[in-house]
Amino acid sequence: MQKQIALFLFSSAALFSTSAQAHFPLMSCWFASDQVVCEAGYSDGSTAIDYDINLYDYDDNLIAKETTDKASKVSFAKPDTDFYIVFDAGHENPVEVDVVEIKEK
Repeated sequence: MQKQIALFLFSSAALFSTSAQAHFPLMSCWFASDQVVCEAGYSDGSTAIDYDINLYDYDDNLIAKETTDKASKVSFAKPDTDFYIVFDAGHENPVEVDVVEIKEK
């Protein structure tokens, strides 16, 4: 009987662990002339519509805040200072993209 219970618990745990796999936020950014464009989403391929994306200078001052559109994108005027962009979807780890990681598309 104990073997059957153990087997049932193991099988149940295996079944629920695959359905409970977490997805995590992603964001890619690129320069488009005098704009910085970012697209946010999740590792499972889902979109991130109506989420705030924040642009900060290196002193952690908020320079701009935009909300993702229906295509999960935002754009900012390219700042004259070094900056980083944050997508905090409320998960454990927000996504940060630093200016040195951004290239022309």
